Amino acid sequence: MRIFPVARRRVSALDQMNLPTIIQGGMGVAVSDWRLAKTVSELGYLGVVSGTGLGTILIGRLRGGDPGGHIRRALSQFPFQEPVQRILDNYFVPEGGRIRPYERPPMWTLKPSNSINALTVIANFVEVFLAKEGHNNPVGINLLEKIQLPTMASLYGAMLAGVNIVLMGAGIPIQIPGILDKLARHQVASYRLDIVGSSPDDDYRLDFDPEVIFPGITEKIGPLNRPHFLPIISSVVLARALIKRATGRIDGFVIEAPIAGGHNAPPRGPLQINDKGEPIYGEKDEVDLDKIEKLGLPFWLAGGYGSPDRFQEALNMGAAGIQVGTAFAFCNESGLDNRIKQTLLRKVLRGEASVRTDPIASPTGFPFKIVELEGSVSEKEIYEARPRNCDMGYLRHLYKQENGRIGYRCPAEPVEHYVKKGGALEDTVGRYCLCNNLFGSVSVHKYLKDGYIEPPVVTSGDEFVNIGQFIKPGESSYSARDVIDHLTNGTTINLPVAKIPDFATL
Repeated sequence: MRIFPVARRRVSALDQMNLPTIIQGGMGVAVSDWRLAKTVSELGYLGVVSGTGLGTILIGRLRGGDPGGHIRRALSQFPFQEPVQRILDNYFVPEGGRIRPYERPPMWTLKPSNSINALTVIANFVEVFLAKEGHNNPVGINLLEKIQLPTMASLYGAMLAGVNIVLMGAGIPIQIPGILDKLARHQVASYRLDIVGSSPDDDYRLDFDPEVIFPGITEKIGPLNRPHFLPIISSVVLARALIKRATGRIDGFVIEAPIAGGHNAPPRGPLQINDKGEPIYGEKDEVDLDKIEKLGLPFWLAGGYGSPDRFQEALNMGAAGIQVGTAFAFCNESGLDNRIKQTLLRKVLRGEASVRTDPIASPTGFPFKIVELEGSVSEKEIYEARPRNCDMGYLRHLYKQENGRIGYRCPAEPVEHYVKKGGALEDTVGRYCLCNNLFGSVSVHKYLKDGYIEPPVVTSGDEFVNIGQFIKPGESSYSARDVIDHLTNGTTINLPVAKIPDFATL
């Protein structure tokens, strides 16, 4: 039996705890839901919930009848019940289950209403509360720097539920540490926003004041535990920039290779495309781990480390452990729609699985990995038949208009709307509405008024083709425990994180 070493320790706030050697990836929209994160954390590793679009997810679960009453149980624990009751009055359908138009929350703007702020705070509280319920082990939340407007409300809700670690990629999250410091004291936090067409002298910000949204919360709750912060990065340059320029404490890094699922960092240098239409990554995109190690903070490796040998290799290279996404995305506990999950697992077992990196599909401009799946927008016919529609707006670009005001546009919205707003026609070609399509891949579906059902998109790392290694002979699916047992050969490789003293206050 292979024995893995206990994770090494570095100089950071995390140095006073037993570092988790396996971090479960915070994937997609509700793929890494509370059930998956709870399971992984209960097994003694770091379970992570996805914080993307949780307000919309909460509404969908309530309109579906909240089977098992889990959402209402978590809602009952929120410290202010008046906004909770408004949410229940507006969205809870006791019988659930009927196909009906999906009711979405208002889209985020520079001046969000108290109701959308409260919904986002409460939705993130619910997800983290359920993931932490019934055990004392740490739980993390994953957010995207590219989705800026809901970020502070999402963080605050997660912190109210006691989230222990925040992970963030898809950008340069320099401002997050300072925001965490302020939110822990219920102070007004400010987020400087990325605005297309702005000048260096412009300073467009979104403010978040907990006392405005929940009057009296400072006195009622008292100071919150400030979670640890782990940026997800792909270069030494970015790691150094974050250490030097971040507004507060950084506790370590997740180093993500371009074969990881979801959004990938663009290749460094001029974009080159292979014969499959995928961006080509080269030596410039490889991270010098010796230089990372010299920064003195713990790091985890992500992208292609979902096997026992690669796990051992990561530890031998000085990593505190690995982040694994793809293997968990298709396990029994993930939020991916079960029909999609079973279809794709059969393709894997038949040797028919395929993943491609699309350089233009995402409205963010980042390369995005897409699983080939019949009936999804990965098929040209399905993509072209889908009516363009932008009614969620999470990935919209904020841009400066000629009059100095801020507008909102998305390359995946109706072409004529995007062009009318000053966007280039060529930017609309091949763009996916990842908001709607990712929601279509989980168990919370969206039905339009005319009965149209949004087609899904499924994202995964290149290791998707190898997830058959987790399926036992004679079976057709696998659990989160199967993933852990396979990666560790059934050996405990880190001390139980439940024994960490005062974890969130270190």
